[in-house]
Amino acid sequence: MGGDHAPHEIVAGAVHAVRERGLAVVLVGSPRVLYEALADHDATREIPIVRAEEALAMDEGALASLRRPRSSIAVACHLVRRGDASAVVSAGSTAGVVATGRLRLKAQHGVLRPAIAVALPTLPHPTLLLDAGANADTKPEMLVQFAQLGTVYAQLAYDIAQPKVGLLTIGGEAEKGNKLVKRAHELLQAAPGIRFTGNIEGFDLLTGRVDVIVTDGFTGNVALKTMEGAVRYAFRELRETISDSRVAQLGALMQRSRIRELHRRLDSEAHGGAVLLGLNGTVVIAHGSSRAAGISAACRLAVDLSAAGIVSTIGDRVASAQKHHRRR
Repeated sequence: MGGDHAPHEIVAGAVHAVRERGLAVVLVGSPRVLYEALADHDATREIPIVRAEEALAMDEGALASLRRPRSSIAVACHLVRRGDASAVVSAGSTAGVVATGRLRLKAQHGVLRPAIAVALPTLPHPTLLLDAGANADTKPEMLVQFAQLGTVYAQLAYDIAQPKVGLLTIGGEAEKGNKLVKRAHELLQAAPGIRFTGNIEGFDLLTGRVDVIVTDGFTGNVALKTMEGAVRYAFRELRETISDSRVAQLGALMQRSRIRELHRRLDSEAHGGAVLLGLNGTVVIAHGSSRAAGISAACRLAVDLSAAGIVSTIGDRVASAQKHHRRR
């Protein structure tokens, strides 16, 4: 029920995930509305519906999760907590999804704060940025834990044995940054199981220099949206440049396949969305503007991470880090 194009694009994405990807999907929301949307695809017998009469609006924040205990995202989280579903996918309000997830699924034992991990379109594999908006105010110890969460994600999703971790700040030198970053740098250097390679700057976001980029949620969200805006601007300028002359149009025609591949790689929907790490359940937050293809990709991502055991692996990693800290 959440998303700029809900429920029709969400339902279309669910239908695609079931028919083309072979996934098992349950839709949560108003039965009448969802049934009508499924009927448009002749899929009323393929995808079950779980009733939830309320839904969080896109402009509602974290407090709405308390006011609407029977919202569709709350019911979806309850299905996971009860073991009736393996993961939650939502294109709804990020603040609402984060707050409801923390309230209904709870943070894993030892996790200070769940974090949003976003895949940046680098080569040869995506780079993970976290936190991308769940925690505007953080402590140095949280950044270290974000590095642990991101390391597990990179290992399971991209098969990287020892992911390289970078700390986002204003300079490559260890002493560059505010008090939060400086202390986090010290802790990351001594953290077990983390391959910390030092500080990185904003221009390193898309270079693939590291596999995991760690920062606080305020900085991470600003960096992410700045990057998305820059990508949209670049493609808009490219389209205008191509249309300016026949020579440019001919050149674009000759490079059509490469331009399409670049557009696909930079399309945020191609990666399935962000993942809320550190909860007792897998939660994927699709982009609010997601169309059917993005929702289908988000379902694929949720299934893959759930099947890989990301929740239990994070639990083991956090417990191991705590044991190491107690022995010191």
